[in-house]
Amino acid sequence: MQLSSNCRHRWRSAPIGVMAGSVMLNMLAWSSVHAQAPAEIHIPGDRVFPESLTSSTGGAIYVGSLGLGAVFRAPPGADTATLFIPAGKDGLHSVFGVYADSRAEILWACSNTLDPAGRSAPSHGQLYAFNLTTGASVRHYAFPAADAYCNDIAVGRDGTVYATDSNNMQIVRLMPGAARLATWSPDGALGAKGGLLDGIALAGNAVLVNTFMTGKLFSVSVKRDGSAGAVVEVALSHRIDHPDGMRAFGRHSVVIVEGGGPGRLSKIVLNGSKGQVSTLKEGYPDGPTAVTLVGPIAYVVEAQFKALMGGADARINPFHATAVSVGKP
Repeated sequence: MQLSSNCRHRWRSAPIGVMAGSVMLNMLAWSSVHAQAPAEIHIPGDRVFPESLTSSTGGAIYVGSLGLGAVFRAPPGADTATLFIPAGKDGLHSVFGVYADSRAEILWACSNTLDPAGRSAPSHGQLYAFNLTTGASVRHYAFPAADAYCNDIAVGRDGTVYATDSNNMQIVRLMPGAARLATWSPDGALGAKGGLLDGIALAGNAVLVNTFMTGKLFSVSVKRDGSAGAVVEVALSHRIDHPDGMRAFGRHSVVIVEGGGPGRLSKIVLNGSKGQVSTLKEGYPDGPTAVTLVGPIAYVVEAQFKALMGGADARINPFHATAVSVGKP
């Protein structure tokens, strides 16, 4: 990491004791998070089918329920989540992506209509905004396309909200103060329909998205005026198998879950148009769908889609988010 001359000057002129104290406080904060982090966060109920999860800067965990059309919340350090936003609130349907924007005090949630077997029904995807503390409804926004499928969400430093439309292979955005969502990514640049655009995260000055069916990762640069710039397919060191939720891990890497094979939690370190993939943990038999970070801890949920689509007699295991220590970026 290179420091600007001003930054170098501030570092040199800072009293050693202040610098040491700051470093110590950061180390203590990370140690505290690690010490308080439960190994599992239980999500009560036998029809939850958690598709996504997110975390606030304070360490609260929010879980979106595909099966109930609700959101659960676990306070910082708690090992059990409780109902936070009840099923069907303000017309909420099956909840897919969720994202906690702590600066704006907003919990964003993707809503889609599913049939009882977990398949998409004719639906106009919606992006919902709830108060992050109280769960009160703020507003909801319809996607531009009538057959949109709202999958996952990320928020930029300027407050711009980005979301994936899986069905139409597009990224939409909601600029601060805007009244409606607008298509942001260039038409057709992220692949043909059927690829299922899925997870989304911001890394550096780019929006990253993956495709569930084709196992690709794309980087879309953000121009100075906020419009979409060049779209580049990231050349990965090896193929990712049915990638789903992902979160930024520092400025130049992401953590991502892979639903194929044994199920994995992986890390991708970005270097220009290349990405180095490494496995952090393997063995999620119920299908990992999302990951979130609380300090040096990643939490992973498994939606159990096979049980959802298998009908009433299918075996459903208890739902939970499990912790993995990932350290610092």
